[in-house]
Amino acid sequence: MIESGARRREIDEVASELFHANGYAATSVRDIAKALDIQGASLYAHVASKEDVLWSIVDRAATAFETKADEAAADTATSDPVERLAALVEAHVDVVTADPERASVFVTEWRHLSADRRAAIAERRDAYEARFRAVIDDGAAVGAFRPTDTALAATFILTALNGIATWYRPAGRLSADRIADNYIDLALRSLSEDHR
Repeated sequence: MIESGARRREIDEVASELFHANGYAATSVRDIAKALDIQGASLYAHVASKEDVLWSIVDRAATAFETKADEAAADTATSDPVERLAALVEAHVDVVTADPERASVFVTEWRHLSADRRAAIAERRDAYEARFRAVIDDGAAVGAFRPTDTALAATFILTALNGIATWYRPAGRLSADRIADNYIDLALRSLSEDHR
């Protein structure tokens, strides 16, 4: 028999795959139960609702992004905004490539959460994006990055990073490390070169 915590993780993993492939709205509790080879009613022994499954996936993804960003900040004990932005980009790529399905669900399906949960995730997303804005502001202040609309620049970089979840495959042409290197280069160039 599968231990309850292990079963709960298995439910989240299967639901992540289904939500990623079909979307939250198009995935039923019956679909999740079928993929787990259990009866729909048995699923409710582990979860209260389909939304609770989505909440668990989104909350875990948000925590993974926050934790990796914290580690990047600790590992990059420097005031150099170029190094700090590179570390943030690398950390984000690490989270997305470690579990692209969960990252995809976090990016696209969180809007299906109830109002309170949606507000909580929106607040965490804003705080996470603020890390990127602060580094971009610092870089512009010392001349490492050209002056730009900081909020737009952060959105541009994060949108590109989040897009990785839609196409990344572990057995694909580029390793996660190579993708991170390329995205770091692109992010830094987009802020430091005059493209006029």
